[in-house]
Amino acid sequence: MDVKNLRSLIKMITDTDITEFEMENAEEKILIKRGPDKEFIQVAAPAAVAAAPMVAPAAAPAAPAATTTAEAPVVESGETINSPIVGTFYRKPSPEADLFVEVGTIVEAGQTVCLVEAMKLFNEIEAEFKCKIVEILKDDAAPVEFGEPLFRVERL
Repeated sequence: MDVKNLRSLIKMITDTDITEFEMENAEEKILIKRGPDKEFIQVAAPAAVAAAPMVAPAAAPAAPAATTTAEAPVVESGETINSPIVGTFYRKPSPEADLFVEVGTIVEAGQTVCLVEAMKLFNEIEAEFKCKIVEILKDDAAPVEFGEPLFRVERL
């Protein structure tokens, strides 16, 4: 993003009551946070994000004890596809369309697996490597946070 566009973006955000804005694409990542006394602006090139296994505390109590024990190795060894932004998770491109992926789907590197909507912009989330969807961790139209796991996958 050039300086002119960055200045326009900052002006637009300061003219509203938005306190945090984040945008990421293939070339850059922009994070703007505002507080009562200061502004924090960070622009950085994207870094390779390692898909580390993450255990959601709410997932374990929802399953019976026997199932939790049987699934424990998958949770420990599985990789995840995480949300690169804060927004709303969607499993399909439109209400009448088919789902992007389901459990068991094999996806290629670069294939869209879901959308995350932020500020009326729909961002396609793509698989970074060829993998199999093992578990879908979020419900359709659920809010997601930056870095929150969306799918548990098995690298192929």
